[in-house]
Amino acid sequence: MLRFILSFFGGIFSVLTLGAMIIALSLGAIFWIYGRDLPSHESLAQYRPPTISRIYSTEGRIIDEFAKERRLFAPAEEIPDLVKQAFISAEDKNFYEHQGYDLRGIASAAYDAVRSRGRDVRGASTITQQVMKNFLLSGDRQLERKIKEIILATRLEATLTKEEILELYMNEIYLGQNSYGVAAASQTYFNKPLSDLAPHEAAFLASLPKAPSDYHPVRRKERLTQRRDFVLKEMFENGYLTDAVYKQEVAQPLRSVQNGDFESFQAQLPPRDYFTDEIRRQLQDDFGEGEFFSGGLTIRATLDPEMQVEAAEALRQQLEQYDRGLGRWRGSGKKIAADNLNSEEAWRAALADVRVARDIDLESVWHPAVVLGIEDQQLRLGIEGVTETAEEPFVVPRNDISWIKGNFFDNFEVGDVVHVRRMVEDGSGAFIRWTLRQVPQVQGGFMAMDVNTGRVLAMQGGFSYQHSVFNRATQAKRQPGSSFKPFVYASALDSGYTPATIIVDAPIEINTPQGVWRPKNASNQFYGPTPLRTGIERSRNLMTVRLAQEVGMNVVASYAERFGVYDHLQHVLANALGSQETTLFQMVAAYAMFANGGERVEPTLVDRVQDRYGETLYRHDQRVCEDCADPSIAANRSPRITSNRERVMNAVTAYQLTSMMEGVVQRGTASRVVNLSVPTAGKTGTTNDAKDVWFIGFTSNIVAGCYIGYDQPRSLGRGASGGGFCGPVFQRFMTKAVEKYGGAAFKVPDACQFINIDRTTGARLSDSARGENVVSECFRQGEEPIFGIQFDGGFAMGSNFDLISPTGGSASREVTTSTGKKAIVGPKATFGSMSSGGLY
Repeated sequence: MLRFILSFFGGIFSVLTLGAMIIALSLGAIFWIYGRDLPSHESLAQYRPPTISRIYSTEGRIIDEFAKERRLFAPAEEIPDLVKQAFISAEDKNFYEHQGYDLRGIASAAYDAVRSRGRDVRGASTITQQVMKNFLLSGDRQLERKIKEIILATRLEATLTKEEILELYMNEIYLGQNSYGVAAASQTYFNKPLSDLAPHEAAFLASLPKAPSDYHPVRRKERLTQRRDFVLKEMFENGYLTDAVYKQEVAQPLRSVQNGDFESFQAQLPPRDYFTDEIRRQLQDDFGEGEFFSGGLTIRATLDPEMQVEAAEALRQQLEQYDRGLGRWRGSGKKIAADNLNSEEAWRAALADVRVARDIDLESVWHPAVVLGIEDQQLRLGIEGVTETAEEPFVVPRNDISWIKGNFFDNFEVGDVVHVRRMVEDGSGAFIRWTLRQVPQVQGGFMAMDVNTGRVLAMQGGFSYQHSVFNRATQAKRQPGSSFKPFVYASALDSGYTPATIIVDAPIEINTPQGVWRPKNASNQFYGPTPLRTGIERSRNLMTVRLAQEVGMNVVASYAERFGVYDHLQHVLANALGSQETTLFQMVAAYAMFANGGERVEPTLVDRVQDRYGETLYRHDQRVCEDCADPSIAANRSPRITSNRERVMNAVTAYQLTSMMEGVVQRGTASRVVNLSVPTAGKTGTTNDAKDVWFIGFTSNIVAGCYIGYDQPRSLGRGASGGGFCGPVFQRFMTKAVEKYGGAAFKVPDACQFINIDRTTGARLSDSARGENVVSECFRQGEEPIFGIQFDGGFAMGSNFDLISPTGGSASREVTTSTGKKAIVGPKATFGSMSSGGLY
């Protein structure tokens, strides 16, 4: 009997042992088969999660951010224990004990699935398994994927520490609202850093990994609250919270940015503008799209926020002034259907979905609005973002629209989307009325930079970035017109000419393949032998063409290319008048080299770029500090900084040209519009038919430039000019810039010797000469200037021209030139039209 019993139990034991061996071997075989071709888990040790690249102003404030996945990387040591405990309690309470998988959790999940006959199927993945699923595997629930998960999780636990695994998990996990990782989610939902989170807020975040869309803080607020309270309970039961703290935190209401309880972080950022988008465009080319959008770059921009506001205001004011002067109403071109205008809730919802510019702040914020009714003496509106009151009714009176030509009722329809802004009293700020506005069709660009460092301080690429992202300061190629002339004069000054050299201002005929080209001055007059200085001050086209012919267009082209205005300038005389297209960005950068005495500066929008670890990838200022590392440097001595900038222009030439361009501002084509408290130089530019108008000017510290024109070039109208249109933009901006950055007399080179000349004739005067026409001119030391020689470029006088006098008389008259010789100045000529280039 005993033998039978022993035999029976022995058999059972053998069966169990054999069964266990078979199961073990089967499991081993399964794990061996599935473990052969798995992706390498070791790569996670070097994993760098995609993170946000941020742009900071010179003041250190965030002004923009770029990312495909909105993630802020938080090292494990910077994630508070409270946040870690919340996620561990919600997702994997045995995280610090298991070796990558949790048998008890798997068994519990399997039991629930069997008991509910497949209705209650939940995951039993540990945090380690979730890391493997997120990084290396798919997200389905197949048994095969679970087996691979366990294999990889076990391997990962042997490779990384628990804190390293937790760091990967908490930076990679998606938590809704386009937020990846706990740091970005904390900012998205609470606008707080992780260190400021309360337990109930940490539990809020820990509730989201399961299914962020099912726990939306607004649409599923009650469900999210229940899940948050469950996580708090788990934290209490796991010993992470005391009873008192648990009860206090459970009682807290569910608050979030989405519910309006906190101000959004995004709302605190300024609207994206031309400046930061241009940084994006340039750095994307330099570092690659992937690195820029996911590399976690820290970008220190050169932007001065205060001056950027001034730049936008100055350009917008001029564009709107011109647009309103035309008297044409175009509106926004957007409409809202009539069935969406029946209630305030309906029109507000419909208006919010209309894509119109919402980044305009000219005199006051421009609000999108919809026309709800057209009454006899007013428009009745619905205005976005504003509550109507008895003191501020939503109407625009008819007299506000008196600037618009045509019938009042023909210009508007119910449902039209328009812009309005508050009009207030200058002194008290008291509300006057809502006033109708429209985005101008005419556009333009503006840019300002430091002449010594190349740091771009402000850039406005159009009226509104949200209306048009095309950056007219950097992307628009336009004819610079007469603003190009300084490069012609620079090449002449470096070729032996002086500001007192006489150039004949007389008609020219040039045979071209397209026919005879007859350039003309803006005044339709010519003035005979004239000093170089007057030629640039009064922007004489005929003198410039003759000068370019004398110097040679190949020399002029080499100067333009050396200064970066063009990559290749064609050697045709029309280009001496600025007929070949370039950008405002290139022109302003070139003028900076006039202002700083002829040294090369590279324009930049970025001071420094650092990677996510703080390593510098790019630094604009390449000057060397000789003594910065010397601990023994005397307390009364500053470190010595060595500049290695290339000289692109003789210092005397740069000063001569600057002095001549000061004359443009003092008595030339910009004299009526530019008047700063410090020495200022510049040049106007107006192209044929006034399709583009320019002004670029500078002080000893700042250079700024403006151009205005239609995107599809057409005339701005009779009387449009660079001085009249862009001069006021420059004046408004530079008035503020001078207050902040100052200015001084332009530095005089040691190699200058000064001689008084008559600026109208170029004749040498005595040292004691005084008067309106006397100019103390810089000449190169050691070179005795020769007076009285005049140059005509080798052009003969056209026989079909009737000569005119400078005073406009019809009769010919004899004049005495600076050499003492006689010359005939004749009656008014009959000119052909100029095919391209600058007028004045």
